[in-house]
Amino acid sequence: MSTFTVRPARTADVRGILALLEPYVQRRILLGKDIVVLYEAVQQFLVAEDEGGVLVGCGALHVMWEDLGEVRTLIVADDWLHRGVGHAIVDGLEEQARVLGLRRLFCLTFEVDFFTRRGFHPIGEQVVDPDVYSQLLRSPDEGIAEFLDLAHVKPNTLGNTRMLKQL
Repeated sequence: MSTFTVRPARTADVRGILALLEPYVQRRILLGKDIVVLYEAVQQFLVAEDEGGVLVGCGALHVMWEDLGEVRTLIVADDWLHRGVGHAIVDGLEEQARVLGLRRLFCLTFEVDFFTRRGFHPIGEQVVDPDVYSQLLRSPDEGIAEFLDLAHVKPNTLGNTRMLKQL
């Protein structure tokens, strides 16, 4: 059985992350990202690579507010599903979140069972107080808009479940 390691992403990994992302964009499961956006966010990513150095998974931690972060772009290559890759990446992202002082993690996902097993729970509308909400509205970030459940992102998130975990 092949093994994998999880490590912080490097700029040299961005094209591999894009290659992992593209099939999910084509199936309208994940939002597409321009390569420049991935380079700008490379420090948010962890990657999983097999023994030969091929990327088999990735995930990112995006800080949204003082105590709130989002697990983003969690992808595992099809032949590596159900082998602990996603679990290991989320564990790493949760550790990073704790180091940063975050107390809650958000995700928007079709993989409800996976995230439920990791301690996430579906959430309703109001997860931040009105003052924080008004500040978050100022962000141009699509992930923030998804978190806030704003109407203009609805076509991209149809069927997704908004979930939250207390760290």
